[in-house]
Amino acid sequence: MALNVMAGPGDDTVRGPTLERLLSVMGAGALELCVAPGGLAAVVEGVTVLDPLEPGRSRGQLLLAVGVDPQSAAALDVVGEAAREGAAAVVFGQGRSGRPTDALRTAAEAAGTALLFRTAWLGWTELVGALRAGLVLAGVPADPAASAVPLGDLNGLADAVAVLVGGAVTIEDLESRVLAYSSTKEDVDELRRLTILGRRVPEWRVAAMREAGFFRTLWGSGDVIHRPAHGDNPERLVVAVRAGGEVLGSIWVAAAGSDLPPHASDTLRSAARVAAGHLLHHRSHRTDARLTEDAARALLDGRGSAAVLTERTGIPAHGHCAVLAVRPGASRVSREEESTKEESGKGDLDAGETAGRLCALLAVCCGAYDVTAVVLPVDRGALILLGGLHKDPRRAEEQVFQLGTSLVRQVADTFGPDARIGLGTVVDTLTGLPASRRSADLALRALLSPGEQRAVASASEVAETIALNEMLDTLTGAAQSAGPGTGTALDTPVARLVAYDAGHGGGTMVETLRVYLDHFGHVPDTARALGVHANSLRHRISRLTEVSGLDLRSPDARLLAQLQLRLLERAADPEQ
Repeated sequence: MALNVMAGPGDDTVRGPTLERLLSVMGAGALELCVAPGGLAAVVEGVTVLDPLEPGRSRGQLLLAVGVDPQSAAALDVVGEAAREGAAAVVFGQGRSGRPTDALRTAAEAAGTALLFRTAWLGWTELVGALRAGLVLAGVPADPAASAVPLGDLNGLADAVAVLVGGAVTIEDLESRVLAYSSTKEDVDELRRLTILGRRVPEWRVAAMREAGFFRTLWGSGDVIHRPAHGDNPERLVVAVRAGGEVLGSIWVAAAGSDLPPHASDTLRSAARVAAGHLLHHRSHRTDARLTEDAARALLDGRGSAAVLTERTGIPAHGHCAVLAVRPGASRVSREEESTKEESGKGDLDAGETAGRLCALLAVCCGAYDVTAVVLPVDRGALILLGGLHKDPRRAEEQVFQLGTSLVRQVADTFGPDARIGLGTVVDTLTGLPASRRSADLALRALLSPGEQRAVASASEVAETIALNEMLDTLTGAAQSAGPGTGTALDTPVARLVAYDAGHGGGTMVETLRVYLDHFGHVPDTARALGVHANSLRHRISRLTEVSGLDLRSPDARLLAQLQLRLLERAADPEQ
């Protein structure tokens, strides 16, 4: 199946950008160059997915060897055939080892074929989209009507088109969201006013156009569509913006103060060709942000490249950096509202919105500090990768602490009072960030432990809690491996208290023992914590030891009881 539909815009005399230009536009986040025996001056006319059933279609193409293991003998055949057909380059996936074999490299050099590899964190589908954008951005615009507008300046483009066509312009995406609009001194109609204020076409208007089949006509048409004036709505022209057969959005022109001139349709048709590069540039910036996030996530997971992250963020590979683990506090939304959202199916959407709001808040706050930050959403929170920290290790640690303290206040003000931030260890290279991430996660988990009042801490500051958590993890894992009949199921004093509470209701014995041990057996403090009289507590302790057989004078018995009580808490709250 050939996909040779992605060449950039231009007149028929322009064959396409060079391989060097394409790689410079895309950066290191999508493709990794292995060898280029003939240099990078080869012209890339399009992109084609390898299909053995349709040979002879690779000339001038970037050939995507999907499904071919670069460590296999078939890869050598692909390189040889690509050279015979005149392919611009061959792109392989990572394969099993993630490295090209010497045989494949030798074959490419002998054939004179450029050899590229798809980066590990970019799928084939994402690569096709990125290449489509790259080919257009690396090409030469065919129409000079708005070529003076800097690439990506959508508002500038809208203003330029408005001057050329003599009307008010909006540029919209496929979901009728407004990406840009022209400034105009003329009175605008109510629909345009609502569209600009809401940054999207009103829902009722979109629904009406969809029901009338307008979008089907617009996306299927290759020409300008004229919509006559109706009531208070002036006449409008609209054209779809395409690149390589893909619809990217639309340009709308509304008459403002006078009728549109006769040449407006021709001008808009020309402007649509220029707009393709601008819309792809706009989309590629969003793609670039995602690639940066993917590169950072891969590095933190221990499978990414420090060089790629440096390429995408400017964070030096050698220099102090650290990771912060952030957990927002409990939502300020009431339980009744939460229940309503769950019943209406909006819970997941709200969770996504919360994650987006959290990451946006963290990014803005980090921007006020003299550091480079990459914010990554994770389950129930976010990670912040900090680079560009002070050269002095102690000053770098101070920067991390000050930033964490500031951020936790901002997060608490927005999301709730229980916000927590674990501070990762400051490391001196990007390759050390996985260790910093682990220490940040451990510190955050310790801060979430029952009774912990601190909102910000490093792993060294909560080392005891981390050690206890690791011990409890080991005990929990051992108990699960052993199966039934282990842990508190044994006839221990704590197990007897659990059974007693279950049979007599109230559940006070286990809680009394936990608080008593937490307060080192000090009766006045324990009584205050439980909200009972000291004499009532003494009676309860006497009854507790009678029921359970617990010897409170034994250090071993107290240690075992406390460990089993912690395990009970862990079972009740798996997030601990």
